[in-house]
Amino acid sequence: MFVDEALIYVKGGDGGSGCVSFRREKYVPKGGPDGGDGGDGGSVIFIADENKNTLLDFAGKHHWTAARGMNGQGKKKDGKRGEDLIVPVPVGTLIYDNDHGLLLADLDEPGKRVVVARGGKGGRGNWHFRNPANQAPRYAEPGTLGQERNLKLELKLIADVGLVGMPNAGKSTLLRACSAARPKVADYPFTTLEPQLGIVELPGDRRMVMADIPGLIEGAQHGAGLGHAFLRHIERTRVIIHLLDLYPIDFSNPADNYRKIRAELEAFSPDLASKPEIVCANKTDLSLDDQALNKLRQELAPVPVLSLSGATRQGVEVLLETVWKCLHPSDEPSTR
Repeated sequence: MFVDEALIYVKGGDGGSGCVSFRREKYVPKGGPDGGDGGDGGSVIFIADENKNTLLDFAGKHHWTAARGMNGQGKKKDGKRGEDLIVPVPVGTLIYDNDHGLLLADLDEPGKRVVVARGGKGGRGNWHFRNPANQAPRYAEPGTLGQERNLKLELKLIADVGLVGMPNAGKSTLLRACSAARPKVADYPFTTLEPQLGIVELPGDRRMVMADIPGLIEGAQHGAGLGHAFLRHIERTRVIIHLLDLYPIDFSNPADNYRKIRAELEAFSPDLASKPEIVCANKTDLSLDDQALNKLRQELAPVPVLSLSGATRQGVEVLLETVWKCLHPSDEPSTR
């Protein structure tokens, strides 16, 4: 199951209380105070783990609390510090304070960590409060409470290239043709119900990460189809591949479909819509001539349209090289 949002409660461990104790030893009258300090509470720490790819761990567990510190003891023995609670999350997780709507951290690199709830401080024992006027203090500090927060976790996948298009445009087929990913492929719309990632290998030890998201339809911004919430997973991408079905099963106009998807991108995020875009006419293996392709190019001019067949891999290499040039415009051909 793919989960990309979660609401949770986190709390740092409470600090241990200081100890009220007096030295008791044979032949040592009036030994004085010797109460130790309480231990600090543990903190809740989130760390980006590249082996995680979903927030499923938070779907059934909503409370995350670190261990409290131990109380102080006699003979000036300090209480043990509470252990930190280390919580692994997928790379690309955004952490918000849900009560105030503040972005606390963006864990966009493997190993990146953030303390989301600090543990409380341990209280001082009565040994600290001795003075000439009060040589036998009978009080100690309680530990402070650990920090607590209501958090909202939001996952945005990390990818170089994002695939967008109408349902059944062939995005999953293209991802299968380019990488070792094996998303579901079928002859009906909305076969992709959750984002998929694939690593694309190119000659010359070059690689890039491609993301496929569920298909969009007109009105996705208002919840039509699967909505457009999955678009967040290509917000981090640097290039968008807009895949058009040259022969839609509903006999719609591919150029009109292009404009509908562009409108949905604009409605979701102008920044996303402004990213470099490569438009591809897919399923050219179904055509006997270039009539449909030429018509599409005329209607979308001056936007360039590449021809492609994900099923037969025709034009896939040209597309991938075009994408690579967009990602690395300064690369020289001789270095590949």
